Amino acid sequence: MDKDHIVLVDENNQVLGTAPKLATHSSNTPLHRGFSVFLFNTKGQLLLQQRSGKKKTWPLTWSNSVCGHPMLDEPALKAAKRRLSFELGITEADIHMILPDYRYRFEKEGIVENEFCPVMVGFSTQLPEPNPDEVEAVKWLSWQEWLREVNDHPDNYSEWAVDETRLLEENKNFQTLLAAGSNVGDKRP
Repeated sequence: MDKDHIVLVDENNQVLGTAPKLATHSSNTPLHRGFSVFLFNTKGQLLLQQRSGKKKTWPLTWSNSVCGHPMLDEPALKAAKRRLSFELGITEADIHMILPDYRYRFEKEGIVENEFCPVMVGFSTQLPEPNPDEVEAVKWLSWQEWLREVNDHPDNYSEWAVDETRLLEENKNFQTLLAAGSNVGDKRP
């Protein structure tokens, strides 16, 4: 099934084909497409998730709200909404693309993640209902608390979440969106 595959790409993010997701994530994971979402509630708090212990990549590691892989020909925004629903039971979210060209490569315990990974920011009034196959636990932190965590204890979190956080903090579009989201959060879907 397509949902069990990743989309392989070249250095220009052009599609080369697909490959099985689990088998492909190894010590030599090829470049592929992913996405990352930072989801906020109406109080301006960021939802963090501890990845399930059943995950092949970064098990039991705390990370941003949701990450995943788009299917072939699936836009990143649609993939993000699909994974928010599957992992956290969140079906209503206002999502915005902030870092469309983010790319990373990190390794942990012999497994490599190697992705073109657009970073999105969203807002929702829904409470998460974590899928235990995907999410071990969740917690909410204000953006300032999260920044302190990232600066003081970066090893407690996924490398991509730390890196993306630092890039978001420097991004004026993110700052504007976060301020607006805090002011009108109770009007969001």
